[in-house]
Amino acid sequence: MRLRRFLFWTAPLFSFLLFTPSPAPADPQDSILWYDAPASEWVEALPVGNGRMGAMVYGGTAEEIIQFNEDTLWRGEPTDYTHDGAAKFLPQIRQLLFEGKQKEAEDLAMKEFMSVPLRQEAYQPFADIRLDFPGHAEPSEYKRALDLNTAIASTRYVVDGVAFERETFISAPDQALIVHQAASRKGALTFKARLVSPHPDVNVRALDNQTLVLSGQLKPYENKRLGGMRPSRMRFEARLRIQAEGGTVRATEEGFEIDKADAVTFILVAATDFKRYDDLTGDPAARCAAYLQAVAGKAFPALRRAHIADHQSLFNRVSIDLGRTDAAKRPTNVRIKTFGQQPDPSLVGLYLQYGRYLLITSSRPGAQPANLQGIWNDQINPAWDSKYTVNINTEMNYWIAEPANLAECHEPLFDMLDDVAETGAKTAKVHYGLDGWVLHHNTDLWRGTAPINHSNHGIWPTGGAWLCQHLWERYRFSGDRDFLESRAYPLMKGVAEFFVGYLVKDPRTGYLVSGPSNSPELGGLVMGPTMDHQIIRALFHSVIDASRILDRDAALREKLQTLLPQIAPNQVGQHGQLQEWMEDKDDPNNQHRHVSHLWGLHPGNEIGPRRTPTLARACAVTLAHRGDGGTGWSKAWKINFWARLLDGDHAYKMLVEQIAKNTLPNMFGTHPPFQIDGNFGGANGVIEMLLQSQNDEIDFLPALPQALPRGRVAGLRARGGFEVVMEWEAGQLQGARILSQRGELCRIRADHPYTVTCEGRPVEISWSSEHQLTFPTQKGRAYHLKPQR
Repeated sequence: MRLRRFLFWTAPLFSFLLFTPSPAPADPQDSILWYDAPASEWVEALPVGNGRMGAMVYGGTAEEIIQFNEDTLWRGEPTDYTHDGAAKFLPQIRQLLFEGKQKEAEDLAMKEFMSVPLRQEAYQPFADIRLDFPGHAEPSEYKRALDLNTAIASTRYVVDGVAFERETFISAPDQALIVHQAASRKGALTFKARLVSPHPDVNVRALDNQTLVLSGQLKPYENKRLGGMRPSRMRFEARLRIQAEGGTVRATEEGFEIDKADAVTFILVAATDFKRYDDLTGDPAARCAAYLQAVAGKAFPALRRAHIADHQSLFNRVSIDLGRTDAAKRPTNVRIKTFGQQPDPSLVGLYLQYGRYLLITSSRPGAQPANLQGIWNDQINPAWDSKYTVNINTEMNYWIAEPANLAECHEPLFDMLDDVAETGAKTAKVHYGLDGWVLHHNTDLWRGTAPINHSNHGIWPTGGAWLCQHLWERYRFSGDRDFLESRAYPLMKGVAEFFVGYLVKDPRTGYLVSGPSNSPELGGLVMGPTMDHQIIRALFHSVIDASRILDRDAALREKLQTLLPQIAPNQVGQHGQLQEWMEDKDDPNNQHRHVSHLWGLHPGNEIGPRRTPTLARACAVTLAHRGDGGTGWSKAWKINFWARLLDGDHAYKMLVEQIAKNTLPNMFGTHPPFQIDGNFGGANGVIEMLLQSQNDEIDFLPALPQALPRGRVAGLRARGGFEVVMEWEAGQLQGARILSQRGELCRIRADHPYTVTCEGRPVEISWSSEHQLTFPTQKGRAYHLKPQR
């Protein structure tokens, strides 16, 4: 120990000069997706967005399709999903389950306990912009691309010696979709533009010679699963304005006819009558008019500059360089298909940055949170309604928000929690007779919180508790006491109060258990699934810690401390596996996509190879049983699991599986057909390989795979209020820079000595354990670490 202290203090004064990493951009090509042919289907098109609006750009030549969405266009109407009288059947359902009568319990719950109506509503497509170019069917020199650094989708090609270029983006500052068409020869642009919607009875008209209006109202529809008609009445409107340089423009009911223009810019705005989940009194026409008025007089270069500056204020916070090979010179779809067959480390960096890009473009303050498809959907009846599935998928969407330096993008999720706490308070009363609030395994725009679909998987009451972990994680990363006090703690407290009343004693073991519930989405309705207990323990711990920090609710804190040791613990079963249920009945041949009972390993932190080695080994056994297959989000979760088990090579194996087998040509993740959570979960898995801090210590390269022997990453965040830059070579950390954003004590996982300097001066360190060094920090200062081997 004394020798280690001596090494720190005797380090040369200017050792910081040997390694002073600072944020710097990686190769610009590492942030570009590109292709040598137009998209032939929606899952090949390229996504752009501003959080509220999203669009898919096909990059066509004879016909360009730009399919767009607005995040509040949903089927349905304000709905109270609760089932009157449900609570009086709760004791009977529990008793049946304790007696082993699962089918009888599920049948009773289906009849008396489920949501009314039984299913929630679906996110909707809005419309398309269609551009028709006569004579452009056979271009040469074709290339389309998505530049993640600028959030601009571009299409370039040549026809008859004329170069054509089209750029498409959705501006957050100007709340508009922008399409700019240019040509290398003056007067070369002759084409038509129109608006097309998949919804019936939509009206398209020319407001003036520069503006098209598309307006409509969603109609009642037949729900074939439930039988009968469902109400739907949302009003919506989009306006498309044209700015032409040279030539002539004529507006008709069919669209715009452009003749011999030099360049053309389209500005599209869209809105609905949605104000909040229980209020549809907005005026979409007035909103569209206001959006267009706000951009009046702005030329394309100004719109483009404002958009890029806004986007880069978020995107440029993180850079990553993992090296480049010749594989990086190929089109992105080819790289995806052949990933793992030859080295292509920069594709890993692109994959991480694409995840960050998707969160920036689908989740901005003031917008709805990213749903199952982010913000992009072209189907009237999308898979799983493209809503919010909160037994893994919605949470996975936001795993990267804090560590990937996109805290602002977390805000829409917190706004949704404010809403479901309101609707969930009624569900807690009506379905359970309890205080606090509850959210089951799905919600939608109307903030349904009651159990939906079927009792064998829909009765899962820990959705709100899991989502509250995101509030606590925001505090752990930021140390923002005001956020904790005013925003996070009231929500966390409310869901904890629900579980104080919800837990019930298991007559067989005497433990407190959760139920009726299920282990998503396997095994049917049960009492005491392992995942529930892990989530509830994490919730109670976070509420206890928060109440101490805020010096509030001592009685509640004492109650939670009393309940914690009574909750059924994690158990190792007969096969050496972590048990999924109270009973030791796991099937080692079951390769179901969910591995819900490993929640305590990730995203929780009550299990880990250093803290709880026996339970960690049991998690590895469970993962071996479940196998390396699964859907996109399932493989993404497994990347994170293996990284938490400190097995970087297996984590990387899962990343190869994820990219090569569960990633579409445009780099969207599959479920199938498309589900965005795999992108976010996979990106977070890359971060977990490079940096972990869940145990309140910064762990550099905890699960670095052999396939990534060298690299540099800047801008990732660690819990405690730290931002990290680090570089490694031959699998070994060469140095790191830690920016202290809160002035907290910094703890580093260390298996060998380091020198630590700040502004060229040695920093006094101490060893709090054999493998953890600590040093004090000052807010706003950077600390340079260099290993001494």
